[in-house]
Amino acid sequence: MRKFLFLCMALGAMMFVGCQKSKVCQIHGTVVGEQYEGKRIFLVPFSGPATAETVDSIEIKDGKFEFTPDSMQMYKILLDYHYRFGTQPLIVVAEPGEIKVTIDTISSAVGTPQNDSLQVWKELTEKHQREYGALMRLVNAKVKQNDTIEAAKVKEQAQRIHVAYKNRTRAMAANMEGTILGSFLKGMFPRTYQRKMPDGTTIEIDADTNEPVK
Repeated sequence: MRKFLFLCMALGAMMFVGCQKSKVCQIHGTVVGEQYEGKRIFLVPFSGPATAETVDSIEIKDGKFEFTPDSMQMYKILLDYHYRFGTQPLIVVAEPGEIKVTIDTISSAVGTPQNDSLQVWKELTEKHQREYGALMRLVNAKVKQNDTIEAAKVKEQAQRIHVAYKNRTRAMAANMEGTILGSFLKGMFPRTYQRKMPDGTTIEIDADTNEPVK
């Protein structure tokens, strides 16, 4: 009987610890590059004041670092600014679970639902920036060559790519509604905005057409 009670207590304790752990956000990071050994890496609130009370930092040891945020919000992970060149700062969402972070020339974070989705959007954004940027450079080149017809065609192609990216971002925001990431993505491309008129009144404008909302 005592053995049975002891076993029940042990199982109960394990379940309690597991439950408590599931409510904690743990960030396990790797920094690529021996030159960063011993340097400090920072966890900074994405928005709001960055103070001694809100910013956390730790020394990189054996290429590793760990953070345990106590506030569920978005953060930036970045190296000491003296040694930041060559690495990509990273945005993460603090939420219950284990987040695996890699800081490199192209950084990444995966392991929890919102960070998995954020990584998808990050890769989508980087692809869009490459494609859109290349097309707009081509537009500028065509303009310098006085080839306005071809420049207009390429610009139209670039705009189609941008609209597709914008719509994909909005769709992701809708799918993540009610989450930290959902709010962040929704703010990237709001559907309307307020315009102040000469008489001091404000009207609601469609962000896609720049026409008043009817």
